[in-house]
Amino acid sequence: MQAITAGLLAEVEISVAEADTATHYGSGLVAVYATPALVALMENAAVRALEGQLPAGQTTVGGRIDVQHLAATPVGMRVRARAELVKVEGHKLTFRIEAWDEVEAIGEATHERFIVDKEKFIARANAKAR
Repeated sequence: MQAITAGLLAEVEISVAEADTATHYGSGLVAVYATPALVALMENAAVRALEGQLPAGQTTVGGRIDVQHLAATPVGMRVRARAELVKVEGHKLTFRIEAWDEVEAIGEATHERFIVDKEKFIARANAKAR
């Protein structure tokens, strides 16, 4: 496994469904693509950019996302997000993410993910329940 370096890219695309709307998420009162759904799509693009890049037993977790939701998208329209790994600082990975619908740019974000040992991370989270 080689070291992770800046420049990794991935793009994901979905068709906006009723379950992706602000009214469904409770994040607004209009039936357009919800900001929480946009954030999830953006994070998914970052995760995909890392496929096959991490050693066995490691994964990444989101730690920060600074997102701007620039335009509304109706149900039925296609949305795509493109993530590029722009900086690697030890276990911290920084992505630049952009999103578009079929007409225009709808979002942009800076997203930080952290490389973690999957089993240790889950054990720490589960310890809270004890």
